[in-house]
Amino acid sequence: LTMSSATSTASLPSGLGVLTTFPDVLFIPEIIFGGLVWILVASSKVPSPMLQGWVMFVSVFCFVMSTTLLCLYICGAHGGSSSWVTLV
Repeated sequence: LTMSSATSTASLPSGLGVLTTFPDVLFIPEIIFGGLVWILVASSKVPSPMLQGWVMFVSVFCFVMSTTLLCLYICGAHGGSSSWVTLV
């Protein structure tokens, strides 16, 4: 069984069904821990504020992208296309 045939037969949920599949339910802890990273990075004292800015940028970017991807899955923007399986 090749990767292309596995992704072409996968069925993607939409709506609240997203929260019932294992890979998609991992979005929830990812968003929670992403928020905790914001708090920890913002409250840290570092010698170089520039480094803290980059770490904050990466954590905010990942948090926003994860939240956006979850919203797109819930809204059903994938339209049942199997290429979205690779994105997760």
